[in-house]
Amino acid sequence: MNKYERIAREVKERIMNKTYSSDQPIPDEISLASEFQVSRMTMKKALDTLVSEGLLIRKRGHGTFIVKSAYHSPVNVVVNEMLGLTNLLRGKDIKNKIIAFDVQFPSEEVASQLFIDSKSPVYHMIRLRIVEGEPYVMEKTYMPVNLISGLTEEVLYGSIYKHIKEELGLNIVGSHRTIRASKSTKMDQEHLICASDDPILEIEQVGFLDTGIPFEYSFSRHRYDKFVFTTVNRMR
Repeated sequence: MNKYERIAREVKERIMNKTYSSDQPIPDEISLASEFQVSRMTMKKALDTLVSEGLLIRKRGHGTFIVKSAYHSPVNVVVNEMLGLTNLLRGKDIKNKIIAFDVQFPSEEVASQLFIDSKSPVYHMIRLRIVEGEPYVMEKTYMPVNLISGLTEEVLYGSIYKHIKEELGLNIVGSHRTIRASKSTKMDQEHLICASDDPILEIEQVGFLDTGIPFEYSFSRHRYDKFVFTTVNRMR
C-alpha cells in the first residue's frame, strides 16, 4: 500500500469515528502534511482519493468539508455498481413513465445532501421504471439545476445517467446508499401494482461525480419480488 493510501485510510477512519466536525472544514493540507510527516503533494493525493470516493468535498475559499451522508453509510459503492437501471438490465425492454417533473427550491434535507443552499433550484423527478411490461421501481430524484443542466422529458424517457456522461461530459464515480425495508404506500400500490401488505425495498442514495460533488439525491422504491441486492466484502 502506498503512503498516500495509508493516509487516506487513516483520514477515512477519522471521518467515520467523527473525529472531525461535519460543520467545519477538516485541517488544511499543510497542517495534515505536517502531522503525517509527508509532502503536501502526498497529502493532496490522499485527500483527492477521499474526494473521488464522495467522502469529502472542496469548497473554494472555504476549505475541505465532510459530506454528511458519509456518516450514515461507511461502505463506499464502487464504480461498477453505479450503473443505473438501463445498464443494469441491458437487453431488457425498459420504459419510463413520468409521474412528476418540475423545478423547485430544495428542502433543508435535500440542500444538505446535495451540498447546496436553499436558494439553489433543483430538478424534482418521479419516474416509474417498467421492465418487460411490469413495474419494477419508482424513483424520486433531486438534482441541482446548476450542475446537471438540460434535463427534459425526452431525457427522462431515456437514461439520465447517459445524458450526464455523454452530453454533459461528467464522470459518475460512486454513491452512498442506505437500504431499508418499508411498508407500501398508496402511491406504491397505485404505480408498482403491489398489495397493501407487500413490503417495499427503499434505497436512499447520494451519487457523486469524480470531483466529489454530489449530483443526485434519490429514493428508489423497489418491488420486493423483482430485486435481490448482494454485497461483496473484501479484506485488504
